[in-house]
Amino acid sequence: MFIDHVAIYVNDLEAAKDFFIKYFAAVSGEIYRNEKTGFSSYFLGFENGAKLEIMNRPEIEKTEKPFYKSGYAHLAFSLGSKSAVDELTKKLENDGFEITSGPRTTGDGFYESAFIGIEGNIIELTV
Repeated sequence: MFIDHVAIYVNDLEAAKDFFIKYFAAVSGEIYRNEKTGFSSYFLGFENGAKLEIMNRPEIEKTEKPFYKSGYAHLAFSLGSKSAVDELTKKLENDGFEITSGPRTTGDGFYESAFIGIEGNIIELTV
């Protein structure tokens, strides 16, 4: 058994798609639209076969996302090396994203950084 994909609702579907393509080399499928409900989504594929579905529908509420809340905490991308984590962290910071931690080695031995990504979602970069 394995997780097939993770899905997140976003307010701006096109901006979210462009974000994951620009920073994580996502490959986007065609947009899916349900004209009856207003639902739209893209499946984004990544190099190792992982998939992320980004979705939108008209009644999505724009809400503040507290840093610590129950439910899903963050989305993590393994970049393969410490230098890749350092480089992407610096690029994201230069592009105006808030880095919330790192790059650093955690108490349990992981090298990582975290930032507030598209639409306030926390994204972690790891080796």
